[in-house]
Amino acid sequence: MKNFNALKKVVLGLMVLGLTFTSCSKDETTETENQVQDTSEVQRSAEIDQIDNVLGDLVIDAYEGQELSETGRTTYNGDIPDCVTITVVVQQNYRQVTLDFGTEGCLVRGHLLKGQIIFDYTRDPEAQQIAINYNLVDFYFDAKNIIASRSILKELSNDNGNPQFTHDLSITVIWPNGLQASREGTRIREWIEGFGSGVFSDNVFEITGDWEATFVNGNTHTYEVIVPLRREVICYYFVSGSFDVQRTNFGGVFDFGDGDCDNQATFTFNNGTEIPITLN
Repeated sequence: MKNFNALKKVVLGLMVLGLTFTSCSKDETTETENQVQDTSEVQRSAEIDQIDNVLGDLVIDAYEGQELSETGRTTYNGDIPDCVTITVVVQQNYRQVTLDFGTEGCLVRGHLLKGQIIFDYTRDPEAQQIAINYNLVDFYFDAKNIIASRSILKELSNDNGNPQFTHDLSITVIWPNGLQASREGTRIREWIEGFGSGVFSDNVFEITGDWEATFVNGNTHTYEVIVPLRREVICYYFVSGSFDVQRTNFGGVFDFGDGDCDNQATFTFNNGTEIPITLN
C-alpha cells in the first residue's frame, strides 16, 4: 500500500511537471508567434517607407525638372526613366504635371510602377514656399495597390540654408494577399547634398518626422525618427538612421545601419533582443 501511494505521488508529480512544461511551451510559442507578427508589421511598414521614398523622389525630380526647364538657366539631368510619359498642362502660373507609368508598368529604381501620379502647383519664382499637391490614379507599386492624395510643402531655405520638403504621409497600401495598412503623419526631408547641380542622382536627403501606421487587424504602431534617416538617391534603401517604434506591449528601435547601401537593417526590442531585418 505504501508503495502504491508513493507511486501515485510520483505519477501526480510528473503530471503537474508535464502541465507546467506544456504551459511554458505554449507561452513561449505564443510569445514567439507574437514577436514574428510584430516584426512582420514593422517590416511591412519599412516597405511603405520605400514607397514614400520613391513617390517623393519622383514628384521632386519632376517638379525640379519642370522649374529649371522654364527658367532656362541650367540643363537638368533628371532620374525619371524614358518609360514614364510626362505631360504638363500650363495655365498662366498654374502647372499640372502627369507622370504616366502605363498599364503594363515601368521599372523605376528597381520597382515596377503602374498608373499615374498627377501633381499641381502655382508657379512663383519669388516665393519662399511652394505647395505641391499630388494624387495617385490606379497606382500600383510592385503589385501593391497604393491609394493616396497628398501634399508637399517646399521651402527654398530652412534654418540650415538648405531646401526642405515637408511631406504629408497620408496613404493606404493594399498587398496582393489582402493585407492592408494605412499611414498618417509628417516627414521632413532636408536636401543636404546635390542641390543646384542639375543632376538628380547625386542628391542626398536627411529625413526626420513622426507617423502612425494602422493595420487591417487593428494594430497601430507609432514611429518617431531618433537619428535622421539618410536617403542617398542612388541607393534604394536608407543607408543610415533609426526610428523608435511603439505599440501596446511591444516596442523597439529600427536601425538602417552605418552608411552601407544594402537591404539589411536591425530591430532591437525594448528588452534588448536584436534581430536582423531584410528589406524587400
